[in-house]
Amino acid sequence: MRKTNENLVLLNTLFAAALIVSNVVTVKLLRTGVTLFGTELVLPGAAVCYACTFLFTDVIGELWGRAEAAKSVLYGFASQFFASALILFTQYLPAAEPAMQEAYTKLLGQNLFIVGASLTAYFVSQYWDIWFFHKIRDWYLNTRHGTAAARWIWNNASTMTSQAIDTVLFIGLVFGVGFHWLWMPEKWSTLAATIVGQYLFKLLLAALDTPFFYLMTRGNGTPSDNASNTNFNGL
Repeated sequence: MRKTNENLVLLNTLFAAALIVSNVVTVKLLRTGVTLFGTELVLPGAAVCYACTFLFTDVIGELWGRAEAAKSVLYGFASQFFASALILFTQYLPAAEPAMQEAYTKLLGQNLFIVGASLTAYFVSQYWDIWFFHKIRDWYLNTRHGTAAARWIWNNASTMTSQAIDTVLFIGLVFGVGFHWLWMPEKWSTLAATIVGQYLFKLLLAALDTPFFYLMTRGNGTPSDNASNTNFNGL
């Protein structure tokens, strides 16, 4: 992928689209057939498309620098908030048929607590991803004289840790606090299984996105030729 303004706009568009679609399809739970701590693991429908967001910010950070990646997170936050507001507004408009309203509320209905938990998990995990990505990248290039072949190190390390943060925060807030599972000992195993199961799945996705990361950042010189934007001090 060439380092052009058009490609930067494209990546930001795909990033925002993945975020918005994640909010729409997350209500569909996927059965895995895998049991952990006596509980069958289920995954939200957003598991795959949300994982793409970390790939996009990693590519932006690698090619355009830390500041541009941070802007993408802010733009994504605004897009996600705006989309949730529009869905919520439409939810309260009068429907032509009661069945239509019931279906809309069931599939797209916005719970403000869940939206808040989602935005919190997104903001913290995405900023960690950018910060940790460049922390490892800069350290490795300055001390180990890394080359393009070493890109998998900071790509995987940042994505895998940020996915852990996102999973713990979202599941912990929604189910642990929102559904009061933290105060229900009989639900602790289910809570643990949900967190561990979803993280293991995201861990697999993080590893699988490595070839795409290399493909999208190839042909742009060694990582040292695309140095981080050190003028951005927000991370």
